[in-house]
Amino acid sequence: MSLIDQVTAAVQRAGAQISAGDPPENFDQLRTALDTNDTLVRNVLKPALLDLLPGSVWDDDEHGSGPVPAGDRWYVDPVGGNINPIHGMSDWNVGVSLVRDGRPELAVLHAPVLDEMYTASAGGGAFLNGHPIHASRKTDLAVARVSTGQAMPTDDPTYPDLIGNSVAAMLRNALTVGVSLPATYQVALVAAGRMDAHWQFHNVRAHIGPLLIAKEAGVLVTDLEGKPWEITSDGYLAAAPGLHDAALDVLNGRH
Repeated sequence: MSLIDQVTAAVQRAGAQISAGDPPENFDQLRTALDTNDTLVRNVLKPALLDLLPGSVWDDDEHGSGPVPAGDRWYVDPVGGNINPIHGMSDWNVGVSLVRDGRPELAVLHAPVLDEMYTASAGGGAFLNGHPIHASRKTDLAVARVSTGQAMPTDDPTYPDLIGNSVAAMLRNALTVGVSLPATYQVALVAAGRMDAHWQFHNVRAHIGPLLIAKEAGVLVTDLEGKPWEITSDGYLAAAPGLHDAALDVLNGRH
């Protein structure tokens, strides 16, 4: 069995640990539920992934950014959109990426309730439930479905405005605009051609895997200046090739 098949099996086992509960009534209950879900997934994936690749490193910093050390490193998004299963919703996922010497090598993203398994390896293409996927062929932003993620709590009070202004600009140019979690699943939808573009003003390690899936599906992935996306980029735009330039112009106030 190939490495990606073994990772896929481990991710399926991990996703099966999560079940819907009663929605929390206060922040303490919410935090407990979030931590419980993350722990359930980590307890399955950490030993499984380290066994699959002896000498590899498990890196807990899913929200980290910046350069990645050399060697084989596993980055895991235990429950992307963790708030959703807690409220009985279906759009959440378990994500794994392998970064080898600072470059994305393998990615698996599983949405258990939706029965969707996205996989990719560097140079090997992207797949949904074993079938090849490809970016949208749209060329007109006016018929495009685009999305971004919610602003994260931050010390910078301008950040929510940055998200809001970008959404307002897209509302004037695109067919539909979504602001939702998990962003990782939105990127996978772009890879499958179900959505046409997704942008973020931050770039965390939980997004490495989905962006590899998108690139392998033919999605054009750049930073927000239009330069090729790197793990160290501050943000990104993942868009169908025929829409990328127009979307970038909108995000940079040029349209």
